[in-house]
Amino acid sequence: MAQKQRTNQAITLKGSTALVTEFFEYSVNSILYQRGVYPSDDFRMVKKYGLPMLVTADDSLKEYLSTILSQVQEWLLSSSITRLVLAIKSIETGETLERWQFDIHAEDVASSSGSNNNPPLPGGPKSGKKKEKTEKEVQGEIREIMKQITSSVTFLPILEEECTFTLLAYTNDSEDVAIPATWDDADPHLIDRGKVEQVRLRSFSTNVHSLEAMVAYRVGE
Repeated sequence: MAQKQRTNQAITLKGSTALVTEFFEYSVNSILYQRGVYPSDDFRMVKKYGLPMLVTADDSLKEYLSTILSQVQEWLLSSSITRLVLAIKSIETGETLERWQFDIHAEDVASSSGSNNNPPLPGGPKSGKKKEKTEKEVQGEIREIMKQITSSVTFLPILEEECTFTLLAYTNDSEDVAIPATWDDADPHLIDRGKVEQVRLRSFSTNVHSLEAMVAYRVGE
């Protein structure tokens, strides 16, 4: 009963941050598995979002992802991050073959919590406040994105060469954004114009954060 009550409550900034960070963890793992960046033997199956999901068992990769996602979580809490990109590159040529892009929009916390310094006058128009989503509803939306990632092998070109990947985080221009010394400005790893196709994926929102996803991939000469 306690679990049911928790999932029916409105989502807070902290709760939304946890949901989005967790989504990144499972989506990155799923992409790395589905696209064959790491051997299938390096993954183990777990159940998440009502689906069988594959997560890495490689200790060095787990440590890398944990470090990245810990910082992403801090930026989500401060509404500093605007985009996360997973770029899959050819080891031989260094060319970007796929670019998975996740755009993050932070809703106005005050309005999403329902606070308003100027309430409407009696008899005036009703507030346009959005219906609060529950964690269960958000996880349902995330489940649909995960299904799309899993089915991406049906439309993405086969990656026949050995590949590696990199994660890129985009933050806003505020001087208050804390950038760790271990993070540097990086190439955006764009795919050459004229050699790229794009597919937009489903989106989800928590009423605190909204996220839009797409994948761009290199096509033949």
